[in-house]
Amino acid sequence: MHKLLIDSPDTEMLLLGNEAIARGAIEAGVGVASCYPGTPSSEIPDTFFAMFKEAGFYFEYSTNEKVALEVAAGAAISGVRSIVTMKHVGMNVASDSLMTMAYLGVNAGMVVINADDPFLFSSQNEQDNRYYARLSGLPMIEPTNAQEMKDMTVAAFDISEQLKLPVILRTTTRLNHLRGAVRFGSIKPIQSKGFFKKDPFHFVAIPAVSRNLHKILVEKYDQALELSEKSKYNQIIGSGKWGIVTNGVSMNYVQDAINDLGIGDKVTILRLGFSYPMPEKMIEKFLSNVEKVLVVEELEPVMENEIRSIAQSKGISMPIKGKGNNLFPRLYEYDPGLVRKTIASYFNVPDTSPAMVDVSALSELPGRPPNLCAGCPHRAMYYAIKKVYGPDAIYPSDIGCYTLGVLPPLSMADLVICMGGSIGSACGIEAATDQKVVSFIGDSTFFHAGIPALINAVHNNHNFTLVILDNGTTAMTGHQPHPGVDTTPMGVDTTQLSIESIVRGCGVEHVQVVNPLQVKKSIAAAQASKDFDGISVIISKEICPLYARAIQKAKKARPFYVNQDKCKQHLDCINHLACPAMYIADNKTMINESLCIGCAVCAQVCPENAILPLKKPA
Repeated sequence: MHKLLIDSPDTEMLLLGNEAIARGAIEAGVGVASCYPGTPSSEIPDTFFAMFKEAGFYFEYSTNEKVALEVAAGAAISGVRSIVTMKHVGMNVASDSLMTMAYLGVNAGMVVINADDPFLFSSQNEQDNRYYARLSGLPMIEPTNAQEMKDMTVAAFDISEQLKLPVILRTTTRLNHLRGAVRFGSIKPIQSKGFFKKDPFHFVAIPAVSRNLHKILVEKYDQALELSEKSKYNQIIGSGKWGIVTNGVSMNYVQDAINDLGIGDKVTILRLGFSYPMPEKMIEKFLSNVEKVLVVEELEPVMENEIRSIAQSKGISMPIKGKGNNLFPRLYEYDPGLVRKTIASYFNVPDTSPAMVDVSALSELPGRPPNLCAGCPHRAMYYAIKKVYGPDAIYPSDIGCYTLGVLPPLSMADLVICMGGSIGSACGIEAATDQKVVSFIGDSTFFHAGIPALINAVHNNHNFTLVILDNGTTAMTGHQPHPGVDTTPMGVDTTQLSIESIVRGCGVEHVQVVNPLQVKKSIAAAQASKDFDGISVIISKEICPLYARAIQKAKKARPFYVNQDKCKQHLDCINHLACPAMYIADNKTMINESLCIGCAVCAQVCPENAILPLKKPA
């Protein structure tokens, strides 16, 4: 039995924050779960995937976040509890459906897990998705620790059913990836089948219907506000005259800072876990008993501005600050030291924390930027394209492992916007310039958001090359399946779609499928694409070696070595490929045989044929 399926209340287990959310969904009796994977949320659906058959609920990796949200919405409207997970930028993709779901409502609990990423650990921006609650009018709750991530997931289903609205549960990277003790509750029986009761003049969002639904949504705000006022996750802690308002992981930093500074008797904390709607009566009560307020919240001054507004409307005048000079920044995630220092400064108390250790005399550690793995097929395809198109072509790229092609010496990414943006932006660059354009997109990303853009490119007679880097998995987020993956090794029965057939179905006439590890053939394909007038697509098809190892389909190959008698130190292998298995020692090119997987690309690049497979031991 999977560890999260143990139906033993009061059992305690050390869980990742994302695992705690998955356990919360199990306790709530979730019937349908969907997602598009994205760090820092990926472990939630990965956990669902590991146990959905045994647990008895339905789970799928959807093609994108919009589709995933619609899957969950269809289930919840049909009376089945559902959950959908995504990272913060995934909410942008899902928002079209989310806005209307706020109008339509649900007949069973529906929880939208949104994982924000302060400091952009794995994202193209660090937008603050608390604004989505305000934009949609949907309730939002924010946990503080692993226990609450489980408990608040359960609570979110109940709130959803009380209001008949989807509920957004917002986390951040630090919460998703913390580990903490979680005490289990009882598991609610799963209701995996419901019934769609027809009601077109409620569920068909034409203008005449939506005008009335918007009015109902506005009225539900008052109901949600009442729940927020009574929620146990909104708390006033302490009785001092210095007020601190906080949420999420920042609550932990605030508590540590108050203890470290020894000012517990001087401070009152307003902790907002049911963070939207903001509990106005509780905030008024809090403001009435303090003299000045510091708002501790990562990213945007959302609570700060709303608390100022509430104070003004109630005729309460006092300093309420959070962001600004000598206060908190609007950038990146916070840490205990920053919070402690800012609290001490704002309330004018000495910061007696131990001084930072002086490391100025120590030499800096060498940088270790992210790199494509040894034997990654993307590296070989980049080499072939660059060999033909050269450094002057424009290379729009996309979101995935292959984004690492931006780094020298590959230098094969000139523009990255969002999932699927490589193809659409290529259309614009090609239309606006006379430069050659080659765009790159991964297989999962192609299914996610690339197909409409490719249809646009064909329909509008654009002229550029698209390279689809098909490594047989959603590699960057942890090797999750997508519609082009054979899921048989995973024990899941899904229909595998052919990228080549889809590309041809989009109207592309010039389509080539190559194994990028065959360098000469890849270069020939690149040249053919360059010579073609119109949309040319190269499908670079070779399985991710890490994924191949995981599903026990890795090819047996001997590692390579450099024959020093033949090597003339042209350094083409290092200067053009930058494989992490290669290095220079004593002015000689070397290969680390423990890292080399035997892909043989470097051997094909070497002008002296000095790179050879190691002989098997006798």
